Parts: sequence; C-alpha cells; structure tokens
Amino acid sequence: MARSIKKGSAVVAVGTKKGGFLFHSPDRRKWSVEGPFNAGGAVYHMTLDPRDGRTVYAAAPMGSEPWGPAVYRGRAGEEPKATKTAPKFKEGSDLSVSRIWHIEPGPSNAPDTIYAGVEPAALFRSDDRGDTWHDVESLNYHPTRKEWQPGNGGLCLHSVLVDPRNPRHLMIGISAVGAFETRDGGRSWTTENRGVRAGFMPNQYPEWGQCVHKLAWDASGDGAIFQQNHCGTYHRGPDGGAWTEVTKGLPSEFGFPIAAHPEQKHTAFVTPLIGAENRVFPKGQMAVWKTTSSGKAWRSHTKGLPGPRAYMGVLREGMAVDAADPVGVYVGTNTGQLFASRDEGESWKMISDFLPPILSVSAGEAR
Repeated sequence: MARSIKKGSAVVAVGTKKGGFLFHSPDRRKWSVEGPFNAGGAVYHMTLDPRDGRTVYAAAPMGSEPWGPAVYRGRAGEEPKATKTAPKFKEGSDLSVSRIWHIEPGPSNAPDTIYAGVEPAALFRSDDRGDTWHDVESLNYHPTRKEWQPGNGGLCLHSVLVDPRNPRHLMIGISAVGAFETRDGGRSWTTENRGVRAGFMPNQYPEWGQCVHKLAWDASGDGAIFQQNHCGTYHRGPDGGAWTEVTKGLPSEFGFPIAAHPEQKHTAFVTPLIGAENRVFPKGQMAVWKTTSSGKAWRSHTKGLPGPRAYMGVLREGMAVDAADPVGVYVGTNTGQLFASRDEGESWKMISDFLPPILSVSAGEAR
C-alpha cells in the first residue's frame, strides 16, 4: 500500500476518459487523490480488490487505442502496469477483443482469480491475477451468438456477478443481448431474461435480445438480483426464474447503473435518466433513488445534488457503494463531477469537480 493511503481508509477508484484516479479518506469527510494513472488514456473500469484491500485492477488501452486493450495491475496508490497478457479469443474464431469493459475479482477462496468482460461480448477468466487468460468458450461461442446485436455502446459484456455463496454460480450481462447464468462453473449457460421487456423489438419478451444495463446482487444472500435495463428496472427472486419489473414509482424506465446495499437486503440505488434519446436527469435535477423493498417503493434523494438545470448523466459503471457503517454511496457523472454520501444516500457532497468524463466508480477499504 502506498504510504499516502492509510489502512482502513475508504477508497474510491474512478476511471475516466483521461486516466484513473484513487480518492481516499480516513473518515469520508476530507478526501485526498492519487493519479491520474494511464494519464491521457481512457480507463474504462478500475477497482480495488476487496480480497486484499491493496491491489488495484484497471481496464485500459495499451498506450493508445490502436495498440489494443490491456488489464493493468498494481498496488493502490502506485502506477499500475499491464499484466503479461491480455484476454484473447481462440485461434480461428475470427473474433478480436477491441475493449475491456469490466474487471471482476473472483471468489474469496481463490485470491488470484479475476474475470474480464470484453467487447465484442465475451468472458475471460485468469487464475494468476491477469498474467494469463482462459477463454470461457461455453459462453463466448454460445449457440445464440450469431444473433447477438450490439447496443448503442457496442456489443459489450459489462456485468459479472460471482455468487459469494457458490463460486460456480455466475451471472453476466451483455448489451444488447441480456443476462446469462451458469451454475456449474461456466460449463453451460442459460438465458435468464423472462419477464424483461425489449420495448424496441416487435416481440417485446424474447428469450434474448434485451438491453441489460447493469446487474447487482441483492444483499439478502439468497441469490436474488437487481437489474437496471434499457426498458425498466427489475428484481429476480432467490430461486431464479422470471424477473419482476419494479419501475413503478421511478420518473422513467431508463437508466444505466444500479448498486445494491452490501448488508441490507432488498435495498438498491438507481439514477434514472429521461430516456435513450435524452440521457440526462429529468427536469435537470440530479437525483439518486433508493428502494428498501426490492423495488416495490422508491424514494428520491437530492439534498446536496445539483439542479435544476443540471444537464448531466451517469454511465453504467458510474455508481458504487462501500461497506462502511453507515454505507457510503458514490456517483460519478459524464461531466466530471464525483459525489459522495456518508448516510446511505440521504445527503450528498461533491468531492471532486472538473475531472474528465467519468466512466466508472468503485469503492472499497484499504487494508
């Protein structure tokens, strides 16, 4: 751990269009910042590994876009370096990784395992902290792949959930294909989109073709999941099956991130935007909406947030929660502001302005 980041500090890793930043604070009141890392280059995702509280992973191009994507690894507060290899499709697949969207630490009993979600949509696993990668062929060459279509941001695998109770249980989200699930460690995958609307298609409830924007585990600990979709917000119960739409009570069906409370079951946060054609906050008022009932009811929180006439948005990786008590919630905007709440979303403070457009926000604790 770099000396400037004290053990026990809250750490917020922020990926932007012009580098990555680490904000840290011993009390979540006064914040310091390290960076930028990969200065001048896009950092699509950056995260502090919760298993050791000191390793940072980042997804960014190697030098510049033409050189292709890379996974970076380093000690928090120091410049991360590219791992020995990057995710790569098997020979003869006619596929080539153009961008790495998400890095997900693996289960707690496998401290060297990480997952990467990439574009064109695929999942890769490393068991040596990113130095070598395994092509998850059962998903990456799924029988439905020939019919997969990209969303507005590309054909990207952006959500990777690893069940803390069972590391063989994973859920992934692809835009604009939908959610897939494995319960056998990736040997086989099922489409899991029942009940999710695809309002832009003639058949609004297809087996796949939904534009999932983000997935998050419900803290109930029983396998329940929240989903923010292009066409609504959803919750799925512990036994799997169909999703229940829980958009009622929100100002719109459209939004990108969703973050679940790490301890309080049935509780999640969203940032609804006007819609696909105007991706800004309704009425120009930035707001974070919270449910404590799996989406049966929602409440808006705006104290300390800009508006009216605040015409910004939040991207799919732009919101995160920490595991402190009370829980901290963090939101980064596509106009470069980073906001933090120390009281589970009730009130907010801007902790940084004039950053480059924020692509990702994640939160953790330095150890």
